Order: sequence, then structure tokens, then C-alpha cells
Amino acid sequence: AMRLVGYSNEEVMGHSLVKEFITDDFKTAVQTVLDQALQGAETENFEFPLITKNGVRIEVLLNATTRRDEQGNIIGVVGIGQDITGRIAQEREYSKLI
Repeated sequence: AMRLVGYSNEEVMGHSLVKEFITDDFKTAVQTVLDQALQGAETENFEFPLITKNGVRIEVLLNATTRRDEQGNIIGVVGIGQDITGRIAQEREYSKLI
């Protein structure tokens, strides 16, 4: 994550991902995905923009997975994000050629 967005662990720990790092137009949708994962409903391949430390908007593909303890109780969410900015740019260029 540090390489992707440029923030250190110390800079993000204790801060709200949705409130501080997600663009306004996606705050509600991203919060819903995270809330659903906390209820046991996992989400795959959710695309949303994220703002880097340098202020650059990147496109992220998120998989939100429920994290459970040994007894099966939900204890959190594991979010895996992949930078797909380049892929989206290529798709847009391809669409222009067609």
C-alpha cells in the first residue's frame, strides 16, 4: 500500500480510509462495501478512485474479504487493492480506435 499511495503506516494508522482517502463521489459506495464485509458479505472486483499522497487520482480494484477468528466470529475486513489505472487508460485508448 505504501508504494501504491505513498503514505507510510504511521501516516494512515488511526485514520479513516473512506473519509480521508476516497473521492467524495465514491465515499458512500466504498463505505457500503466495507460495511457489507463486516456483515459477512464479501465483495470482489469493486473499482473506485483513490487519492495518493501526491494528490494523484489512481483507479483501484478492491476485493473486500471478511476476516474471522477461530470460532468464526467476524473480527474485521481484509481489503486487497490493485492499481488498475494503466489498464483503464489502455481500455479507453482502445475504445477510441474502434
